[in-house]
Amino acid sequence: SSVIRAEEEQFLDVVDRGMPRFEKLASRAKSSGIISGADAFDLHQTYGFLIELTETLAGQNGLSVDRAAYEQARRRHEATSGSGAFADSVMSAGPIDSLKKQGGTRFLGYDSLTAESRIVGIISGGELAETFTAAGHEQPIGIALDRTPFYGESGGQVGDAGRLVTADMEFSVVDTQKDGDLWIHVGHLLSGSLRAGLIVQAEVDAERRAGIRRAHSATHLLHHALHLTVGREATQRGSRVQQDELRFDFAHNQSLTPDELVQVEDRINESIALGASVTTELLPIEEARRKGAMALFGEKYPDEVRVVSMGDFSVELCGGTHLSSTGQVGLCRIVSEEPVARGVRRITAVTGPKALQRCRDTDDLVARLQRQLKAPQAAELPTRIEALQNEVRGLTKQLADLTSASVAGALEGLLASSETVSGVRIVARALQNVTREALRDYADQLREKHSPIAVVLGAEIEGKLALIAAVSKPLVKDRGLHAGNAVKAAAAAAGGGGGGRPDMAEAGAREIDKLEAAVAAGAAVLKAQLGT
Repeated sequence: SSVIRAEEEQFLDVVDRGMPRFEKLASRAKSSGIISGADAFDLHQTYGFLIELTETLAGQNGLSVDRAAYEQARRRHEATSGSGAFADSVMSAGPIDSLKKQGGTRFLGYDSLTAESRIVGIISGGELAETFTAAGHEQPIGIALDRTPFYGESGGQVGDAGRLVTADMEFSVVDTQKDGDLWIHVGHLLSGSLRAGLIVQAEVDAERRAGIRRAHSATHLLHHALHLTVGREATQRGSRVQQDELRFDFAHNQSLTPDELVQVEDRINESIALGASVTTELLPIEEARRKGAMALFGEKYPDEVRVVSMGDFSVELCGGTHLSSTGQVGLCRIVSEEPVARGVRRITAVTGPKALQRCRDTDDLVARLQRQLKAPQAAELPTRIEALQNEVRGLTKQLADLTSASVAGALEGLLASSETVSGVRIVARALQNVTREALRDYADQLREKHSPIAVVLGAEIEGKLALIAAVSKPLVKDRGLHAGNAVKAAAAAAGGGGGGRPDMAEAGAREIDKLEAAVAAGAAVLKAQLGT
């Protein structure tokens, strides 16, 4: 029972962490009716949401998930990251252990982006190989070098990309991983052939590394800004640093206010404007702590550690790559702040060219809104938008009144085509030219005025199927009816998914030509629940 309880708590924690993000995605997907595969995969990758959970929640919100695009995103991730197929084929324990016995990799990347190196091992298909000649192959392979300028993913910083070359060979490095003191360069042979012992020129993608350095140094500035703004207890709980993008998790029990976010962003950019020097030194761990160095969450440190200092305001233990001056960050803009777990918040930000592009995108958006709303000055936009909102509210109320009256008048037609099963009316109809709100109104009025009743309704709305099932509440308790199961079956019949409460549930589906079949499938479940 303790194991089951632990699993339940873990699942509930996943839901708790991911629901705010799901709700944002669902709101964004209302117009199309589809949560994109990329967004669904981000939910899975970042928050641990299983795709089946996302599909169920989407169905409850009248949405569907682009499962094909999700699978494509998952396969792409596995092919280029340190997990999934990559972990199985490149970082397999057997080859890694064999290579470790030959010695580790000497890392040169703090001081150089290029190096002459010797191939000490090739990992292909989960095994060591002496040679590799299949240029243009699909699955990535791993190359171990005796020394390398490539940074191996660790401490929240992504691995470097670049290439290994000779006069007649080119190998594209798409990622760099490490296991202990062994670096593995992951990628694809573009031309020529590889063999153990081959001398190659290792070249890191300088532009990408520069963006990573900007983001990593900005992460330290963000940590410092949070301490000044919300207190020293805002300690790091995780991070992800890539080219001019950063994600920083920190301990805090409530969302930052808009004013606090502005203060944090201002303080980061004030530190950038200072142009403070960034220095690194190797120190015994105890001496580093006496110097005030902060140990980052989740990291294990050796007896001698690398200390990164920025001016006189930031001192942290860090093995990542950094700038030589805070001014080289250029600009940092906060993109979002959101919860990821109980007592843990996440700030996402961009730096350098991506921060500048974000400013330009905002300027372009404001200019476009000014043209569309005929506002000569940007300051006039709130007034114009408020006027439109008031107009929409008035029109929406008028439409709701008309829709409700239309629904009331159409109920008799629905009831006339119903059938009675074991004393319960079953209404199962595909409707035309209705809104989601009208579907709900039909279900509510039928339950309210004609109980006991069970309802399955569907309609094509904005190019997708919207489905709803509802049963009189007494039927849930007395007869065991479950609207969630009925709408789930209806959605499945048309390539969708969903579920929900026993008394009312909604779902979405993609195959609009199967509307009638979907409604019939939902009705069949209700009839079966009634014992027919």
